[in-house]
Amino acid sequence: MRRRTFIATAAATFAAPRVHGQATATRTLRIVPQANLTSLDPVWTTATITRTHSYLVYDTILGVDANFQVKPQLADGWQIEDDGRTYIFTLREGQRFHNGEPVLARDCVASIRRWWARDGFGQEVAKRHDSIEALDDRRFRIRLKRPFSHLLAALAKPNASPCFVMPESVASTSADQQITSWIGSGPYRFLRDEWVPGSRAAYARFEGYVPRREEPEWTSGAKRANAERMEWHIISDPATAGAALQSGEVDFWEIPLHDLLPVLRRNRNIIVENRDTIGTVGMLRLNHLHPPFDNPEIRRALLLAINQEDYLKAVVGDHPEMFNASYSYWTLGGPMHTEAGADALKVRSVERAKEALAKAGYRGERVVQLHASDFPTIAAQSLVTADLLRRLGMNLDFVAADWGTVVQRRASREPIERGGWNVFHTTWAGPDWMDPAAAVGMRTNGPNAWFGWPTSEKIEALREQWFDAPNLAEQKRIATAIQVEAFQVVPHVPLGHFLSPSAWRSNVTGVLRSPVVLFYNMGKSA
Repeated sequence: MRRRTFIATAAATFAAPRVHGQATATRTLRIVPQANLTSLDPVWTTATITRTHSYLVYDTILGVDANFQVKPQLADGWQIEDDGRTYIFTLREGQRFHNGEPVLARDCVASIRRWWARDGFGQEVAKRHDSIEALDDRRFRIRLKRPFSHLLAALAKPNASPCFVMPESVASTSADQQITSWIGSGPYRFLRDEWVPGSRAAYARFEGYVPRREEPEWTSGAKRANAERMEWHIISDPATAGAALQSGEVDFWEIPLHDLLPVLRRNRNIIVENRDTIGTVGMLRLNHLHPPFDNPEIRRALLLAINQEDYLKAVVGDHPEMFNASYSYWTLGGPMHTEAGADALKVRSVERAKEALAKAGYRGERVVQLHASDFPTIAAQSLVTADLLRRLGMNLDFVAADWGTVVQRRASREPIERGGWNVFHTTWAGPDWMDPAAAVGMRTNGPNAWFGWPTSEKIEALREQWFDAPNLAEQKRIATAIQVEAFQVVPHVPLGHFLSPSAWRSNVTGVLRSPVVLFYNMGKSA
């Protein structure tokens, strides 16, 4: 309570900071994003901030609406032939990259190939495809070995990582290397010369972009650049960010600290609202490559001590309407959600966990926890884990860094003595955990899995069956079996759902309601 009182008072009384390059004209939109932008490659990383950046700079072949229905985006449409084994896509006319070059079918082919080299859903398309080729400048074809009803959903998916279209010369970069050119065909150009990681990023309206005619809905429809210029200001201190929003130094704050929401709501020039009603999913990720969490019994012992409400309240405070415990690996309210196999997660006993750790053979091995100190929602959960690991008697090495550094370091497979890690926290949008197709973190294919690299041939086999399931009931049955096994393997610990309202000045227009953060369509009135 002392911390919250201090922060609320600070936000109300501190002088707002002078934002570098502040413009008084309504044509510049100034945003405080959720985190520091350190990687610009949406294939190389699944970081949400990179996805948000990419939706400004790149376009996608397909999009989805609020009902998860696939819609044309860069594509004008598609044909399905040969009993579902052949898909022919036709691109819209007049689309150009930021360097003036036309968007061609071969750019889409190269972009798909690079995307499916790393993305879990994309990999399913890759292994089922027979050929992919450009037929001419506006048409490309994907031939499958057998029908795959999820193809359109894979190309349209908004969750990490979407299939963004890049020029062929850029998309030819190995998927294991980060790109060094950021030319897209989206509504905004990235101003590379103004990018200062840890401080700011800037974007300019791409005058050559031709929006679709449909109204925007989630990632489908018109992508309008209603602001001539967009600036991202990295303000890691919540009180400073809150003061900047209240004074009008910035226009939009993506994820305010929950403790500051009452202060912001009292300002009649500020709107506080949930852009996303599905909610954010918390996660404690474990590294399966190195001791002590290479031992499945130790991973299962940790489950016994987890109290989801401790984590959720650390983020949102004592506001039960803002969070829900969810003893599931699947999105709460989604078609696959189940609590099967989750008994250990409901125990919530430090003493039982300590007994299980001793029985599993924990002998005081060092545990390196990566802590993102500048990402409030992640930092709050991370502090709960640090306290819990200490109470469990684990030998904690608590490494605080900015989120960008965590994003870079979590990719290391080295032992902790050479810069590796054991645990870190992150959060995801609700659709990221809707089903086995979306859930990147549920892959258990060892070295090709998401950071943490869990291995389970059983989960992988069940996942294959899920893709071929003939109906929703069978998909649910298989997803339940995956979850039961996942609570034995423990790729990570699910930490429930919470709402993350955004706050913006009342003259900001065009804020899109979507579980995926989208900054296009936003502008400012006089």
